[in-house]
Amino acid sequence: MIASPPASQAVSLAIEAAHKQFSGNNDGKNASYIPYLASVPSHLFGIAVGFIDGTVIEVGDTSYEFAIESISKVFTLALVIEQIGAEALREKVGADPTGLPFNSVMALALHNGKPLSPLVNAGAMSTASLVQGKDAEDRWRQILNMQSRFAGRRISLSQEVNQSEQTTNFHNRGIAWILYSSGAMYSDPIEACDIYTRGCSTLITAKDLAIMGATLANGGINPVTKERIVQSANVPHILSEMMMEGLYTASGDWLYSVGLPGKSGVGGGILAVAPGKLAIAAFSPPLDEAGNSVRGQLAAEYISQQLKLNIFAPG
Repeated sequence: MIASPPASQAVSLAIEAAHKQFSGNNDGKNASYIPYLASVPSHLFGIAVGFIDGTVIEVGDTSYEFAIESISKVFTLALVIEQIGAEALREKVGADPTGLPFNSVMALALHNGKPLSPLVNAGAMSTASLVQGKDAEDRWRQILNMQSRFAGRRISLSQEVNQSEQTTNFHNRGIAWILYSSGAMYSDPIEACDIYTRGCSTLITAKDLAIMGATLANGGINPVTKERIVQSANVPHILSEMMMEGLYTASGDWLYSVGLPGKSGVGGGILAVAPGKLAIAAFSPPLDEAGNSVRGQLAAEYISQQLKLNIFAPG
């Protein structure tokens, strides 16, 4: 049985304390391999919590629009799992952690070209190639529309972020060809890489991310628009993927300390989902070596502990 969500006052106190405690943390650094991300002010820090009734509590820089980056993988996964089913996705892409960095070629080599997880770059491109559509632009529109439906507002592509990404994504293009050669790419590989890159180049806020996460916490129904975005039967599959690979090589440490399905992006976003209760979203650009927001992780851990959200803890 899922306990009731924490009271709003307790959440307010927890996120305000987390913001105050970790704002001065200067560990980590912005992602530098994508020029746009390197230019984002590193002092920015916002935390938002979205409840399953649609309430959002915020503190800090929660209205700043940042690049969604790898958090987008969750919503492309949601789109494809709705279209082809959970078992087909697991068979074609996988449902296991790689134990290696998110852009690892070695992970593919060790598993005969199979990507293992839709939440690493290889698996995300493979997943993007499975979007059902009449052409590349139709598939891209569906990905963008899915992000917008999760957020409850129209999400837009940043041409500046996309240009910065497309001109530096040679490594991903190489991975796409490896996938194609091993039979794990289901459309033109460069087309899939392009669509995947665009999906990472949209702009969201911490408030948007809190609502997107709350949609998963709410069994697939957006708590603001009341629209069903994902079948309830598919939500556990999405959350399990987040549990295993959501923070890449730090996923185990994340579960150990936070105890919630999560997802990070090198744009500085962090998402944690407490099923049946709420979602925690944080934004802060400086990253650790694994590519995860330093302040975001600290805030999520603190809030989870203060509100007793760890799903592994006894009720």
